[in-house]
Amino acid sequence: MSNPDHQPVMNPMPPVVIALFLCIVAVELLFVLGTLGVIGDPSAIGWRINAIQEYGISPTVAQWMWDNSYYPAEHLKRFITFSFVNGSTISTGVAIALFLAMGRMVGTVYNAVSVLVVYFGSAIFGALVFVYAAPVNEWLFGSYVGVYGLIGGYSYISWLVLRAGHGPQLSAFSLIAMLMGIQLVFGIFFDVGYTWIADLAAFAFGFLVSFIVAPGGWGRLLMMIRRD
Repeated sequence: MSNPDHQPVMNPMPPVVIALFLCIVAVELLFVLGTLGVIGDPSAIGWRINAIQEYGISPTVAQWMWDNSYYPAEHLKRFITFSFVNGSTISTGVAIALFLAMGRMVGTVYNAVSVLVVYFGSAIFGALVFVYAAPVNEWLFGSYVGVYGLIGGYSYISWLVLRAGHGPQLSAFSLIAMLMGIQLVFGIFFDVGYTWIADLAAFAFGFLVSFIVAPGGWGRLLMMIRRD
């Protein structure tokens, strides 16, 4: 029997979050080892760029599929694989930090399937909005889109807590507001591209789908509708 006086200070990381974390790390590790010449041949230095072109999201490719009504698996896979290919080791590190923080908070409330729905559903939806709204020469890749989906899930949890406690419900969106504000400031001084479109769309999907996949799901949603 476990001793109640020796409970962990923090909840253990949900297994589904650990699995996704290991996937992101494994891909980045391949790029790093290839660049250092530890694995692969001299061409390994270009693995990251090649991976972006093969697994990233391109509006041009999406438009080609739409125009030809042809959706081969080699291109459809991009809507999943792009979220594991980051642009640099630093970018990967920041994405992992955010992913673990959001993944822990969402994963301790949602079950494993729901976490996957939020992460990959948000990534796919964000990518679809991106290919529709971004210029054809833009590319989308990296784990941030899925992370923004998790931020949407976390905001839903915060919103429920504030709603139940009659607190300021807009406070639930303070994190996304701060992150979008940071992107806006960076956009004034640097060319940050159009990835914010995918990020914002992913957040919206993560928040809205939580009405269905969060514990209580449909029942809570119907209760809110009847009450309001």
